[in-house]
Amino acid sequence: MLYYLFKYLDTQFDFPGAGLFQYLSFRSAVAVMLALLITLLSGKHIIRLLQRKQIGEDIRDLGLEGQLQKKGTPTMGGIIILSAILIPILLVCDLTNVYILLMIVTVVWLGAIGFLDDYIKVFRKNKQGLQGRFKIIGQTGLGIIVAMTMFFSDDIVVHQHVPQMTPDTYEEITVKTTQTTIPFVKENEFDYEWLSPWDGATGKTVGWLLYSLIIIFIIMAVSNGANLTDGMDGLASGVSIVIGTTLGVLAYLSGNIIYADYLNIMYIPHTGELVVFIAAFIGALVGFLWYNSYPAQVFMGDTGSLAIGGIIAVFAIVIRKELLIPVLCGIFFVESVSVVMQTLYFNYTKRKYGEGRRIFKMSPLHHHFQKPGHAGIVALIQKPLQPLPEAKIVTRFWIVTVWLAVITIATLKVR
Repeated sequence: MLYYLFKYLDTQFDFPGAGLFQYLSFRSAVAVMLALLITLLSGKHIIRLLQRKQIGEDIRDLGLEGQLQKKGTPTMGGIIILSAILIPILLVCDLTNVYILLMIVTVVWLGAIGFLDDYIKVFRKNKQGLQGRFKIIGQTGLGIIVAMTMFFSDDIVVHQHVPQMTPDTYEEITVKTTQTTIPFVKENEFDYEWLSPWDGATGKTVGWLLYSLIIIFIIMAVSNGANLTDGMDGLASGVSIVIGTTLGVLAYLSGNIIYADYLNIMYIPHTGELVVFIAAFIGALVGFLWYNSYPAQVFMGDTGSLAIGGIIAVFAIVIRKELLIPVLCGIFFVESVSVVMQTLYFNYTKRKYGEGRRIFKMSPLHHHFQKPGHAGIVALIQKPLQPLPEAKIVTRFWIVTVWLAVITIATLKVR
Protein backbone atom coordinates (compact mmCIF):
# COMPACT_ATOMS: atom_id res chain seq x y z
CA MET A 1 0.00 0.00 0.00
CA LEU A 2 2.85 2.39 0.81
CA TYR A 3 4.33 1.56 -2.60
CA TYR A 4 1.26 2.96 -4.38
CA LEU A 5 0.91 5.90 -2.00
CA PHE A 6 4.45 7.11 -2.54
CA LYS A 7 4.26 6.39 -6.25
CA TYR A 8 1.21 8.66 -6.41
CA LEU A 9 2.92 11.36 -4.34
CA ASP A 10 5.97 11.18 -6.59
CA THR A 11 4.12 11.37 -9.92
CA GLN A 12 1.43 13.88 -8.92
CA PHE A 13 3.15 16.18 -6.44
CA ASP A 14 6.88 15.44 -6.86
CA PHE A 15 6.94 14.82 -3.10
CA PRO A 16 10.55 14.88 -1.78
CA GLY A 17 11.87 11.37 -1.13
CA ALA A 18 8.81 9.61 -2.56
CA GLY A 19 10.81 8.42 -5.55
CA LEU A 20 12.90 6.19 -3.26
CA PHE A 21 10.07 3.67 -3.29
CA GLN A 22 10.75 2.98 -6.96
CA TYR A 23 14.13 1.46 -6.05
CA LEU A 24 14.29 -2.25 -5.23
CA SER A 25 17.22 -1.74 -2.87
CA PHE A 26 15.34 0.81 -0.77
CA ARG A 27 12.14 -1.21 -0.60
CA SER A 28 14.10 -4.36 0.25
CA ALA A 29 15.75 -2.53 3.13
CA VAL A 30 12.36 -1.29 4.33
CA ALA A 31 10.89 -4.80 4.02
CA VAL A 32 13.65 -6.48 6.04
CA MET A 33 13.50 -3.83 8.76
CA LEU A 34 9.71 -3.94 8.97
CA ALA A 35 9.67 -7.74 9.13
CA LEU A 36 12.35 -7.76 11.82
CA LEU A 37 10.55 -5.07 13.82
CA ILE A 38 7.17 -6.81 13.57
CA THR A 39 8.67 -10.11 14.69
CA LEU A 40 10.53 -8.64 17.64
CA LEU A 41 7.62 -6.50 18.84
CA SER A 42 4.82 -8.99 18.30
CA GLY A 43 6.77 -12.12 19.21
CA LYS A 44 6.75 -11.55 22.96
CA HIS A 45 2.99 -10.86 23.02
CA ILE A 46 2.15 -13.83 20.82
CA ILE A 47 4.31 -16.13 22.97
CA ARG A 48 2.49 -14.94 26.11
CA LEU A 49 -0.85 -15.52 24.39
CA LEU A 50 0.17 -19.05 23.39
CA GLN A 51 1.28 -19.72 26.96
CA ARG A 52 -2.03 -18.48 28.38
CA LYS A 53 -3.92 -20.69 25.93
CA GLN A 54 -1.62 -23.56 26.98
CA ILE A 55 -0.58 -24.16 23.37
CA GLY A 56 2.55 -26.06 24.30
CA GLU A 57 4.60 -28.79 22.68
CA ASP A 58 3.84 -32.32 23.89
CA ILE A 59 7.25 -33.99 24.10
CA ARG A 60 7.77 -37.77 24.05
CA ASP A 61 10.77 -39.24 25.83
CA LEU A 62 13.02 -40.46 22.99
CA GLY A 63 16.20 -40.57 25.02
CA LEU A 64 17.59 -37.36 23.55
CA GLU A 65 19.74 -35.05 25.62
CA GLY A 66 17.78 -32.02 26.90
CA GLN A 67 14.61 -33.14 25.19
CA LEU A 68 12.23 -33.25 28.16
CA GLN A 69 13.20 -29.69 29.12
CA LYS A 70 11.31 -28.51 26.03
CA LYS A 71 7.98 -29.82 27.29
CA GLY A 72 5.35 -27.10 27.40
CA THR A 73 7.25 -24.71 25.12
CA PRO A 74 4.67 -22.79 23.05
CA THR A 75 4.25 -23.96 19.47
CA MET A 76 2.44 -22.55 16.41
CA GLY A 77 4.98 -19.71 16.41
CA GLY A 78 4.89 -19.82 12.63
CA ILE A 79 2.08 -17.28 12.98
CA ILE A 80 4.77 -14.76 13.94
CA ILE A 81 6.80 -15.56 10.83
CA LEU A 82 3.90 -15.48 8.37
CA SER A 83 2.49 -12.19 9.66
CA ALA A 84 5.96 -10.62 9.56
CA ILE A 85 6.28 -11.67 5.91
CA LEU A 86 2.82 -10.67 4.71
CA ILE A 87 2.52 -7.23 6.31
CA PRO A 88 5.70 -5.74 4.76
CA ILE A 89 4.84 -7.35 1.40
CA LEU A 90 1.40 -5.76 1.37
CA LEU A 91 2.96 -2.42 2.29
CA VAL A 92 6.02 -2.10 0.04
CA CYS A 93 5.62 -4.55 -2.85
CA ASP A 94 4.09 -4.05 -6.28
CA LEU A 95 0.96 -6.16 -5.84
CA THR A 96 0.32 -6.28 -9.59
CA ASN A 97 3.47 -8.37 -10.03
CA VAL A 98 2.46 -11.96 -10.82
CA TYR A 99 5.44 -13.41 -8.96
CA ILE A 100 4.54 -11.52 -5.78
CA LEU A 101 0.95 -12.75 -6.04
CA LEU A 102 2.19 -16.33 -6.38
CA MET A 103 4.36 -15.95 -3.28
CA ILE A 104 1.49 -14.49 -1.26
CA VAL A 105 -0.71 -17.44 -2.28
CA THR A 106 2.09 -19.80 -1.24
CA VAL A 107 2.45 -18.20 2.21
CA VAL A 108 -1.29 -18.26 2.91
CA TRP A 109 -1.94 -21.69 1.35
CA LEU A 110 0.76 -23.70 3.11
CA GLY A 111 0.48 -21.60 6.26
CA ALA A 112 -3.20 -22.62 6.46
CA ILE A 113 -2.34 -26.31 5.97
CA GLY A 114 0.34 -26.13 8.67
CA PHE A 115 -1.99 -24.24 11.01
CA LEU A 116 -4.66 -26.91 10.59
CA ASP A 117 -2.07 -29.60 11.35
CA ASP A 118 -0.94 -27.80 14.52
CA TYR A 119 -4.54 -27.14 15.56
CA ILE A 120 -5.38 -30.85 15.40
CA LYS A 121 -2.26 -31.73 17.40
CA VAL A 122 -2.71 -29.06 20.07
CA PHE A 123 -6.46 -28.63 20.49
CA ARG A 124 -7.73 -32.02 19.39
CA LYS A 125 -4.87 -33.75 21.24
CA ASN A 126 -4.19 -35.93 18.19
CA LYS A 127 -0.40 -36.38 17.93
CA GLN A 128 -0.69 -37.50 14.30
CA GLY A 129 -2.07 -34.12 13.26
CA LEU A 130 -3.49 -33.66 9.79
CA GLN A 131 -3.48 -36.94 7.87
CA GLY A 132 -0.66 -37.23 5.36
CA ARG A 133 -2.92 -37.60 2.36
CA PHE A 134 -4.58 -34.25 3.08
CA LYS A 135 -1.18 -32.56 3.28
CA ILE A 136 -0.25 -34.11 -0.06
CA ILE A 137 -3.54 -32.95 -1.59
CA GLY A 138 -2.89 -29.42 -0.32
CA GLN A 139 0.69 -29.36 -1.61
CA THR A 140 -0.44 -30.78 -4.94
CA GLY A 141 -3.09 -28.08 -5.19
CA LEU A 142 -0.47 -25.38 -4.71
CA GLY A 143 1.75 -27.05 -7.33
CA ILE A 144 -1.13 -26.98 -9.82
CA ILE A 145 -1.74 -23.29 -9.12
CA VAL A 146 1.93 -22.46 -9.68
CA ALA A 147 2.15 -24.57 -12.85
CA MET A 148 -1.06 -23.14 -14.34
CA THR A 149 0.00 -19.58 -13.57
CA MET A 150 3.38 -20.09 -15.21
CA PHE A 151 1.66 -21.58 -18.25
CA PHE A 152 -1.16 -19.06 -18.74
CA SER A 153 0.26 -15.78 -17.44
CA ASP A 154 1.60 -13.52 -20.18
CA ASP A 155 3.90 -11.86 -17.63
CA ILE A 156 5.89 -15.02 -16.97
CA VAL A 157 8.44 -15.20 -19.76
CA VAL A 158 12.19 -15.31 -20.27
CA HIS A 159 14.42 -13.35 -22.65
CA GLN A 160 16.72 -15.15 -25.01
CA HIS A 161 19.65 -13.83 -26.99
CA VAL A 162 19.37 -14.62 -30.69
CA PRO A 163 22.57 -14.03 -32.73
CA GLN A 164 22.18 -11.90 -35.84
CA MET A 165 24.62 -10.38 -38.28
CA THR A 166 27.75 -10.54 -36.11
CA PRO A 167 28.66 -12.13 -32.78
CA ASP A 168 28.67 -8.64 -31.23
CA THR A 169 25.03 -7.95 -31.96
CA TYR A 170 21.95 -9.79 -30.77
CA GLU A 171 18.22 -9.39 -30.65
CA GLU A 172 16.25 -9.98 -27.47
CA ILE A 173 13.10 -12.01 -27.84
CA THR A 174 10.57 -12.92 -25.19
CA VAL A 175 9.48 -16.54 -25.01
CA LYS A 176 7.16 -18.67 -22.91
CA THR A 177 9.22 -21.73 -22.11
CA THR A 178 9.89 -24.59 -19.72
CA GLN A 179 13.58 -23.78 -19.67
CA THR A 180 15.44 -23.78 -16.39
CA THR A 181 19.00 -23.45 -15.09
CA ILE A 182 21.09 -26.59 -14.79
CA PRO A 183 24.34 -26.44 -12.77
CA PHE A 184 27.86 -27.35 -13.91
CA VAL A 185 26.91 -27.40 -17.62
CA LYS A 186 28.45 -25.03 -20.15
CA GLU A 187 25.24 -23.74 -21.76
CA ASN A 188 23.66 -23.72 -18.28
CA GLU A 189 20.10 -24.26 -19.53
CA PHE A 190 17.78 -27.23 -19.70
CA ASP A 191 14.32 -27.46 -21.25
CA TYR A 192 11.82 -29.94 -19.85
CA GLU A 193 10.38 -30.16 -23.35
CA TRP A 194 13.47 -32.16 -24.30
CA LEU A 195 12.13 -35.01 -22.16
CA SER A 196 9.16 -35.43 -24.47
CA PRO A 197 9.49 -38.10 -27.18
CA TRP A 198 7.34 -35.97 -29.52
CA ASP A 199 8.03 -32.78 -31.42
CA GLY A 200 5.88 -29.80 -32.28
CA ALA A 201 2.73 -28.84 -30.38
CA THR A 202 2.40 -32.31 -28.83
CA GLY A 203 5.94 -32.20 -27.53
CA LYS A 204 5.37 -28.74 -26.06
CA THR A 205 2.19 -29.87 -24.29
CA VAL A 206 3.90 -32.97 -22.89
CA GLY A 207 6.81 -30.79 -21.79
CA TRP A 208 4.47 -28.56 -19.80
CA LEU A 209 2.76 -31.58 -18.21
CA LEU A 210 6.12 -32.99 -17.14
CA TYR A 211 7.13 -29.56 -15.85
CA SER A 212 3.90 -29.38 -13.82
CA LEU A 213 4.55 -32.78 -12.24
CA ILE A 214 8.09 -31.74 -11.33
CA ILE A 215 6.80 -28.50 -9.79
CA ILE A 216 4.37 -30.49 -7.62
CA PHE A 217 7.13 -32.89 -6.57
CA ILE A 218 9.55 -30.07 -5.69
CA ILE A 219 6.97 -28.27 -3.55
CA MET A 220 6.14 -31.45 -1.65
CA ALA A 221 9.80 -32.44 -1.23
CA VAL A 222 11.12 -29.09 0.00
CA SER A 223 8.08 -28.35 2.16
CA ASN A 224 8.30 -31.72 3.90
CA GLY A 225 12.10 -31.43 4.09
CA ALA A 226 11.83 -28.15 5.98
CA ASN A 227 9.20 -29.74 8.22
CA LEU A 228 11.55 -32.63 9.09
CA THR A 229 14.46 -30.25 9.71
CA ASP A 230 12.45 -28.33 12.30
CA GLY A 231 13.47 -30.54 15.21
CA MET A 232 16.02 -28.44 17.09
CA ASP A 233 16.05 -24.92 18.43
CA GLY A 234 16.95 -22.53 15.61
CA LEU A 235 17.81 -25.24 13.10
CA ALA A 236 15.15 -24.76 10.42
CA SER A 237 15.03 -20.98 10.81
CA GLY A 238 18.83 -20.54 10.65
CA VAL A 239 19.23 -22.82 7.65
CA SER A 240 16.34 -21.06 5.87
CA ILE A 241 17.93 -17.64 6.42
CA VAL A 242 21.03 -18.73 4.50
CA ILE A 243 18.94 -20.36 1.75
CA GLY A 244 16.71 -17.27 1.47
CA THR A 245 19.70 -14.94 1.18
CA THR A 246 21.15 -17.06 -1.62
CA LEU A 247 17.84 -17.13 -3.49
CA GLY A 248 17.64 -13.36 -3.13
CA VAL A 249 21.04 -12.99 -4.82
CA LEU A 250 19.97 -15.32 -7.64
CA ALA A 251 16.67 -13.45 -8.10
CA TYR A 252 18.45 -10.10 -8.28
CA LEU A 253 20.94 -11.35 -10.88
CA SER A 254 18.25 -13.06 -12.98
CA GLY A 255 16.00 -10.01 -12.86
CA ASN A 256 18.72 -7.55 -13.90
CA ILE A 257 19.41 -7.60 -17.63
CA ILE A 258 22.95 -6.24 -17.22
CA TYR A 259 24.09 -8.84 -14.70
CA ALA A 260 22.23 -11.62 -16.49
CA ASP A 261 23.99 -10.74 -19.74
CA TYR A 262 27.38 -10.49 -18.03
CA LEU A 263 26.99 -13.87 -16.32
CA ASN A 264 25.41 -15.39 -19.45
CA ILE A 265 22.39 -16.59 -17.49
CA MET A 266 18.68 -16.48 -18.22
CA TYR A 267 17.14 -12.99 -17.90
CA ILE A 268 13.67 -13.24 -16.35
CA PRO A 269 11.71 -9.96 -16.46
CA HIS A 270 9.82 -8.79 -13.35
CA THR A 271 11.61 -11.16 -10.95
CA GLY A 272 13.51 -8.25 -9.41
CA GLU A 273 10.43 -7.57 -7.28
CA LEU A 274 11.00 -10.92 -5.60
CA VAL A 275 14.08 -9.44 -3.92
CA VAL A 276 11.71 -7.33 -1.80
CA PHE A 277 9.73 -10.44 -0.88
CA ILE A 278 12.78 -12.46 0.11
CA ALA A 279 14.04 -9.51 2.17
CA ALA A 280 10.84 -9.68 4.24
CA PHE A 281 11.26 -13.46 4.48
CA ILE A 282 14.82 -13.10 5.81
CA GLY A 283 13.84 -10.34 8.24
CA ALA A 284 10.97 -12.43 9.62
CA LEU A 285 13.23 -15.45 10.17
CA VAL A 286 16.01 -13.42 11.79
CA GLY A 287 13.46 -11.89 14.15
CA PHE A 288 11.96 -15.29 14.91
CA LEU A 289 15.43 -16.67 15.64
CA TRP A 290 15.61 -14.15 18.49
CA TYR A 291 13.00 -16.25 20.29
CA ASN A 292 13.68 -19.62 18.65
CA SER A 293 17.44 -19.88 19.30
CA TYR A 294 18.59 -22.27 22.02
CA PRO A 295 16.89 -22.54 24.47
CA ALA A 296 13.79 -21.82 22.42
CA GLN A 297 10.96 -19.72 23.85
CA VAL A 298 8.68 -20.78 21.01
CA PHE A 299 8.56 -23.38 18.22
CA MET A 300 7.39 -22.53 14.71
CA GLY A 301 5.34 -25.72 14.38
CA ASP A 302 4.02 -26.94 11.04
CA THR A 303 2.43 -23.50 10.58
CA GLY A 304 5.91 -22.15 9.97
CA SER A 305 7.93 -25.08 8.65
CA LEU A 306 5.55 -26.17 5.87
CA ALA A 307 5.18 -22.57 4.70
CA ILE A 308 8.94 -21.91 4.82
CA GLY A 309 9.68 -24.99 2.70
CA GLY A 310 6.94 -24.07 0.24
CA ILE A 311 8.20 -20.49 -0.06
CA ILE A 312 11.74 -21.69 -0.83
CA ALA A 313 10.45 -24.22 -3.38
CA VAL A 314 8.13 -21.85 -5.27
CA PHE A 315 10.71 -19.05 -5.19
CA ALA A 316 13.34 -21.33 -6.73
CA ILE A 317 10.85 -22.52 -9.36
CA VAL A 318 9.78 -19.07 -10.55
CA ILE A 319 13.39 -17.85 -10.91
CA ARG A 320 14.18 -21.07 -12.83
CA LYS A 321 16.71 -22.35 -10.28
CA GLU A 322 14.82 -25.40 -8.99
CA LEU A 323 17.53 -27.83 -10.14
CA LEU A 324 19.91 -26.11 -7.72
CA ILE A 325 17.69 -27.10 -4.76
CA PRO A 326 19.49 -30.40 -3.99
CA VAL A 327 22.68 -28.38 -3.54
CA LEU A 328 21.34 -25.23 -1.87
CA CYS A 329 18.81 -27.09 0.30
CA GLY A 330 21.24 -29.93 1.00
CA ILE A 331 20.30 -30.02 4.69
CA PHE A 332 16.60 -30.44 3.86
CA PHE A 333 17.53 -33.07 1.28
CA VAL A 334 19.74 -35.11 3.64
CA GLU A 335 17.20 -34.91 6.46
CA SER A 336 14.48 -36.28 4.16
CA VAL A 337 16.72 -38.99 2.72
CA SER A 338 17.75 -40.10 6.22
CA VAL A 339 14.09 -40.69 7.12
CA VAL A 340 13.42 -42.61 3.90
CA MET A 341 16.55 -44.75 4.30
CA GLN A 342 15.77 -45.47 7.94
CA THR A 343 12.18 -46.50 7.20
CA LEU A 344 13.04 -48.72 4.22
CA TYR A 345 15.94 -50.45 6.00
CA PHE A 346 13.90 -50.99 9.17
CA ASN A 347 11.02 -52.57 7.23
CA TYR A 348 13.42 -54.71 5.16
CA THR A 349 15.30 -56.08 8.18
CA LYS A 350 12.07 -56.67 10.07
CA ARG A 351 10.80 -58.90 7.26
CA LYS A 352 14.15 -60.66 6.89
CA TYR A 353 15.24 -61.09 10.52
CA GLY A 354 11.99 -60.61 12.40
CA GLU A 355 13.46 -57.56 14.09
CA GLY A 356 13.81 -54.09 12.64
CA ARG A 357 17.30 -52.62 12.48
CA ARG A 358 18.44 -49.07 11.80
CA ILE A 359 21.04 -47.27 9.75
CA PHE A 360 21.12 -44.23 12.05
CA LYS A 361 20.62 -44.18 15.79
CA MET A 362 17.58 -42.03 15.08
CA SER A 363 16.13 -40.07 12.18
CA PRO A 364 15.87 -37.33 10.97
CA LEU A 365 19.64 -37.03 10.82
CA HIS A 366 20.03 -34.23 13.38
CA HIS A 367 18.68 -36.54 16.10
CA HIS A 368 21.37 -39.13 15.22
CA PHE A 369 24.00 -36.76 16.62
CA GLN A 370 21.88 -36.05 19.69
CA LYS A 371 21.45 -39.70 20.75
CA PRO A 372 24.18 -41.71 22.56
CA GLY A 373 25.66 -44.69 20.73
CA HIS A 374 25.57 -48.36 21.83
CA ALA A 375 22.61 -47.65 24.11
CA GLY A 376 20.81 -50.87 23.22
CA ILE A 377 20.23 -49.58 19.68
CA VAL A 378 21.04 -51.81 16.71
CA ALA A 379 22.26 -49.20 14.20
CA LEU A 380 24.83 -49.46 11.41
CA ILE A 381 26.24 -46.02 12.25
CA GLN A 382 26.98 -45.53 15.93
CA LYS A 383 29.38 -42.60 15.84
CA PRO A 384 29.52 -40.23 17.51
CA LEU A 385 29.15 -42.40 20.61
CA GLN A 386 28.72 -39.39 22.89
CA PRO A 387 25.74 -37.14 22.15
CA LEU A 388 26.62 -33.67 20.93
CA PRO A 389 25.07 -30.58 22.52
CA GLU A 390 22.08 -29.31 20.59
CA ALA A 391 23.56 -25.84 20.03
CA LYS A 392 26.71 -27.40 18.50
CA ILE A 393 24.68 -29.56 16.09
CA VAL A 394 22.60 -26.58 14.99
CA THR A 395 25.65 -24.36 14.46
CA ARG A 396 27.41 -27.02 12.39
CA PHE A 397 24.34 -27.50 10.21
CA TRP A 398 24.30 -23.72 9.65
CA ILE A 399 27.96 -23.83 8.62
CA VAL A 400 27.29 -26.64 6.14
CA THR A 401 24.41 -24.61 4.68
CA VAL A 402 26.68 -21.58 4.19
CA TRP A 403 29.16 -23.83 2.38
CA LEU A 404 26.39 -25.19 0.14
CA ALA A 405 25.20 -21.64 -0.55
CA VAL A 406 28.67 -20.65 -1.76
CA ILE A 407 28.73 -23.68 -4.08
CA THR A 408 25.29 -22.70 -5.42
CA ILE A 409 26.41 -19.16 -6.25
CA ALA A 410 29.60 -20.54 -7.82
CA THR A 411 27.56 -22.66 -10.26
CA LEU A 412 26.77 -19.46 -12.14
CA LYS A 413 30.37 -19.37 -13.39
CA VAL A 414 31.67 -22.92 -12.78
CA ARG A 415 30.52 -24.77 -15.90
